[in-house]
Amino acid sequence: MSWNRRHLITIEELSLAELEQIHTVAAAFKKVLGRSVKKIPALRGKTIVNLFLEPSTRTRMAFDMAAKRLSADVISFDAASSSTTKGETLRDTAENIAALGADMIVIRHNCAGSPLYLSRILDIPVINAGDGSHEHPTQGLLDTFTIKERLGTLRGRRVVILGDILFSRVARSNIHALVKFGADVTLCGPSTLVPESLRSLGVKVSHDLRSALADAEVVMLLRIQHERQTASMFPSLGEYTSMFGLNRTRAGWLHPNAIIMHPGPINRGVEIDSDLADGDRSVILDQVSNGIAVRMACLYLCAGGRPEAVTPTE
Repeated sequence: MSWNRRHLITIEELSLAELEQIHTVAAAFKKVLGRSVKKIPALRGKTIVNLFLEPSTRTRMAFDMAAKRLSADVISFDAASSSTTKGETLRDTAENIAALGADMIVIRHNCAGSPLYLSRILDIPVINAGDGSHEHPTQGLLDTFTIKERLGTLRGRRVVILGDILFSRVARSNIHALVKFGADVTLCGPSTLVPESLRSLGVKVSHDLRSALADAEVVMLLRIQHERQTASMFPSLGEYTSMFGLNRTRAGWLHPNAIIMHPGPINRGVEIDSDLADGDRSVILDQVSNGIAVRMACLYLCAGGRPEAVTPTE
């Protein structure tokens, strides 16, 4: 099938075939990244602007590197020294970036819906790099890519997403992607952060860690999103860790071949102990590495690249 989208705003709106297509193109690009020369001319002459209005390490650097691996020119927007500090609106900022000749905008913003808004007023592709508590589509894509790489398939796999689900855009994108791929998804954490209403997304909800982790094949840890919470959702971090932190004992409840994931940044000793984050079952750094190939695929496809033109390179 051909790729017919100019923008990447949500996982929710993508079909299973589109998710698989992104993964296929990402797999081909990952082979390119394994070569001694890691650069291809797919987006030569294109200018991509990383419009990040929230802090970011992994996502911003991965998009930057992905664009450069495709030979695009990259401009990273510095909000602290921009006219946004003088009150310039998002619309004016984005329209000026487009007027300067940008061919694509990658946006991270603290307001849900910002990427969708820009996609409706700009004539260039827009990619969502995280909007408020709404979605983080490329994270969902790279996480499911990593699970498939390790376990071969997602269908029927028992996946637990553990932590702050209510305020997590990563959780929402992963839920949509995992359900489309046919995974058996359980959300776990305090009832204040994992409300029963989330069952409407086609997942299970549990507030009992032991039963949730029992024989799970994937556990995805999420940090507490303090910056998005307007009130305390549990008594203390210490109490959260004592009830829901993943330690060696609790990891023993998982399937023997289970993998441990985390989108970062990690709060070591809170949602996960360091020995597990750095252990043999952890694929956390694989997620980071795979983020480059997946974002290369997203940039390439949204820029008009033909999926059939990307062939695996040994």
